[in-house]
This record gives sequence, structure tokens and C-alpha cells, in this order.
Amino acid sequence: MKQRVFLVEDQRRMRELLVDLFSANGDFQVVGTACTEGEALVWLEEHGEAWDLAVIDLVLDDGSGSSVVRRARDVNYGGLVAVLASCVTDSLREHVYALGADTLFDEKDTQRFLVWLNKLGKPYDAPIPMAGGRKELAPPVASALRA
Repeated sequence: MKQRVFLVEDQRRMRELLVDLFSANGDFQVVGTACTEGEALVWLEEHGEAWDLAVIDLVLDDGSGSSVVRRARDVNYGGLVAVLASCVTDSLREHVYALGADTLFDEKDTQRFLVWLNKLGKPYDAPIPMAGGRKELAPPVASALRA
């Protein structure tokens, strides 16, 4: 079953790249996008739990991703919330976790984000290759993939 993605990104080119990334990966389906805080909040109110993963840009041209993170967690406690930011610090990490985010990525660290997505796309009980050729069962996604 595909993971349903809600994407909040104000930069058109970045949003298009992320939509293409999710579309190219058979494990994900973009079910909604928003460019502003207001659009994102309306989408979340109208769609509630109709998503599994929210990817939210923290700094938006019109509004803030902070309130979107908080609202996403309120309407869908079981969904994963990933935040993208241009400058990640320890205090920012603490702030977004307090809002309800599960993980935070620096927008410039695309490799780390891609590795996380690939792990997330695996079923809960799929073996994940480990060091030394061992294979272990994937632990619960929300705790195991918290960055």
C-alpha cells in the first residue's frame, strides 16, 4: 500500500521536484499540496487523516510552517511529520519536535532525506540489510526514523 503524502512547499521548483521524487518512488502517492500556511491549514481541516506523511517547509513566503506542523499533528496523530528547513540547529530541532514533528531535515542535505524516504517506504516487517550482511526486522517507523 502506498504512503499518502501531503506536501507543503512554497517554492514552485522545489515543490515540483518533490512531487516528481514521490511519483517516481512507487511507495508514495502525493494526495495534496499547499503553498501557503492558509492553504495547508484548510487542506488539513478538509482531509483530516487522509495522509500518512506530511512534508512541511518550515519557512513559507505566506505564513509559517510551524502552525502547519502543529495542526498536522492535531488532526492525524498517527501520521509522520517531516520538516524541511534551510538552517538546522539544535534549538530548531527541539522547537519542531515540541510542535509535533517526527523529524527535521536540512534542505541542503538531500542524501539524508532520500535515505530516510527509502527506509520509510519499506513495510514494517521487511528485512533491512545491516552491517556485516545481517538482516533485522524494521522497528516501528516513527521512532526508528526520527532524525
